[in-house]
Amino acid sequence: MKTKLGLVYGGKSAEHNVSMQTALAVINALDTNKFDIHPIYITEKGEWIRAKQLEGPVSNVSALKLEREGTAVSPMELNGELFPAGNENSSEAIDVVFPLLHGPNGEDGTIQGMLELLNIPYVGNGVLASAGGMDKVVMKQLFAQAELAQANYVWFIRNDWRKDPEAAYSMVEKTLGYPCFVKPANLGSSVGISKCKDREELAAAFAEAFDYDRKIIIEEAVIGREIEIGVIGNDEPECSVTGEIAPKKEFYDYKAKYEDADTDLIIPAEISEEEYQQIKEMAIKAFKAIDGSGLVRADFFLTKEGNALINEVNTMPGFTPFSMFPLLWNESGLEYPQLIEKLVNLALERHEEKQQIKHTF
Repeated sequence: MKTKLGLVYGGKSAEHNVSMQTALAVINALDTNKFDIHPIYITEKGEWIRAKQLEGPVSNVSALKLEREGTAVSPMELNGELFPAGNENSSEAIDVVFPLLHGPNGEDGTIQGMLELLNIPYVGNGVLASAGGMDKVVMKQLFAQAELAQANYVWFIRNDWRKDPEAAYSMVEKTLGYPCFVKPANLGSSVGISKCKDREELAAAFAEAFDYDRKIIIEEAVIGREIEIGVIGNDEPECSVTGEIAPKKEFYDYKAKYEDADTDLIIPAEISEEEYQQIKEMAIKAFKAIDGSGLVRADFFLTKEGNALINEVNTMPGFTPFSMFPLLWNESGLEYPQLIEKLVNLALERHEEKQQIKHTF
């Protein structure tokens, strides 16, 4: 029998459009001989809409922007319509959900928690790993506990900054110096990130980053190559080849990722076997530190001395066929449709393992 796969995409997030591109790519790559595809669209206002089963490929993103008449309701109120998993005899029941969501309200453990409550299998990381991987400050604290080498950083919440911005800027200058990078703590796709070379740029960067989050992180600039690696699995994760990001601008910003194509992706990265093993071991250690499952992309800086510093893990990395994560696995022998299928199987495997947990005493 075919697997009924629910694809959740869109989302109330600054990365809504990125998610739409991901959904289009996944839908058109799925083998309809193996999967029944059920699109579930979250509008930018947070309204959930489930469409009828797709019968074939979709031509463009606009076709995935579903509409509903009436007032928006919560997904829990639409439980019977969206996720009628409890009724095995229902032709509408979904076997497994693939959350194709990036950023807050999707990649941060929120939808994962909802699916856990509904006892529905889902692709990717669980609540803890998603939340920890989304918040860059918490993630770095977990990495420090796991004794993973990383760049120096400081962080602030909006309220503290507003009380004494000069003290915040002075701490950055004293602890990190220039240049440095300012980032929203809970966002991806390089949204709201700035590179700062002086106090004026730092103040502007703080203001911009706080537009996107109540918490921001400031990191020292590391001189090194940007190396990424893909990790998939549950209790026994495995790694892809490495790839190198070689931006033609000062850093790999949103436009470079999604609009300009003004970046070279070198796959596999030209690194030594010793450097590869170091990055691979650190990536698996980071995956386990956040209690990962399904997939992550782990990002590193590699210094000229051959030392790797972990920058971050992304628990729902860019997932079009032209994104780094699928390209890494394609180079490792796992083509895009096969990668999707493997991730679905990992989700079902993890869900089955969870069902062995006792809930009575």
